[in-house]
Amino acid sequence: MTKFTIDDILLKSRRVLVRVDFNVPMENGRVNDATRIVESVPTIKRILEAGGRAILMSHLGRPKGKPAHEFSLKPIAAVLSQLLGRPVPFASDCVGERVKNMVGELHDGGCLLLENLRFHKEEEENDPNFARELASMGDVYVNDAFGSAHRAHASTEGVTHFLRPAVAGYLMRREIDFLSRAIGNPERPYLAILGGAKISGKIDVIQNLMHKVDSLIAGGGMAFTFLKAQGLQVGNSLLEVDKLDLAKKILEEVSRRNMRFLLPVDCVVADRLDNAANRKTVSVKSIQPGWLGLDIGPESVKLFTDAINNARTVVWNGPMGVFEMESFAHGTLAIARAMADVTKNGATTIVGGGDSAAAIAKAGLEKAVSHVSTGGGASLEFLEGKILPGVAALADK
Repeated sequence: MTKFTIDDILLKSRRVLVRVDFNVPMENGRVNDATRIVESVPTIKRILEAGGRAILMSHLGRPKGKPAHEFSLKPIAAVLSQLLGRPVPFASDCVGERVKNMVGELHDGGCLLLENLRFHKEEEENDPNFARELASMGDVYVNDAFGSAHRAHASTEGVTHFLRPAVAGYLMRREIDFLSRAIGNPERPYLAILGGAKISGKIDVIQNLMHKVDSLIAGGGMAFTFLKAQGLQVGNSLLEVDKLDLAKKILEEVSRRNMRFLLPVDCVVADRLDNAANRKTVSVKSIQPGWLGLDIGPESVKLFTDAINNARTVVWNGPMGVFEMESFAHGTLAIARAMADVTKNGATTIVGGGDSAAAIAKAGLEKAVSHVSTGGGASLEFLEGKILPGVAALADK
């Protein structure tokens, strides 16, 4: 960790402006999954117990730059109050005189949650005046929102031009530590598992990790473009025709590097995308016209599980099939169980946010791996080797 953290600064009696990631699933005005809120608690508690005054800011959803009741952070204040064991007042906006007055009324050890940053279009525009107004409410800035670190927004990057020191919170530190280890100095053998719908969303990750890993597994919808590039028929399976040439180049590069590149050898196919569809398990060499592959089969599960068991560092990003449907979740859940098993044997296992995090939570194994990233897009860009603006903006040690 090359950035200053919350442990490096004085907190007592200071207004600590904290960017958290409370972009959580909501249903009928209630928090559906509080994981991201729970993950922020250690940083908030550290500030409060040190006698600081925590001013929390976050976005929620995509309200398109104007207030929208369904995207209010107000329900989160109640959840946070329970987690902290103290009342957390809620400000009905994130800027303006009324908000400044509420900040001014905070006592040492007090906490205030601001309304959704994205109710102002200036947040996503990284407007300097908006960033300056946010900065005026704090004496120091802490970014604990790794899930938003890949966006150069007013609350993640712009604010740091007007408020120093700018340091990392505990969640940000943990994310950077684990992902840096996977990218920079992994224990070997090093395995990457990539899934999800399309190659196009993972091109940069594949090309970056090819130079770093010992083995790479490609599953999920993206596998069918690779299989088609090898000359196989894929029926009605998801296929990116415009990426076939790229898939061929990747396969050629893999062959040149003598790197182990694993694709499914069998799959669960169905006659339509429906949980109740007719389905069967076939070899990837025997997918018939009209059928579409929606999960990896048992032979692929065994192949991939063996590779996981032989690794000492495993990074997983993307499901093996349409895991949201019970009929096509088996392969993804099997990978989750294999990740948990190899962790018990001392391997470092990292789940890269997004659908993979949802899948391992569905399996009830999120505590059984080394690290589950809270940032889907951010972890993906980190694995691509990109500089994250929200991280780059923090003070270097």
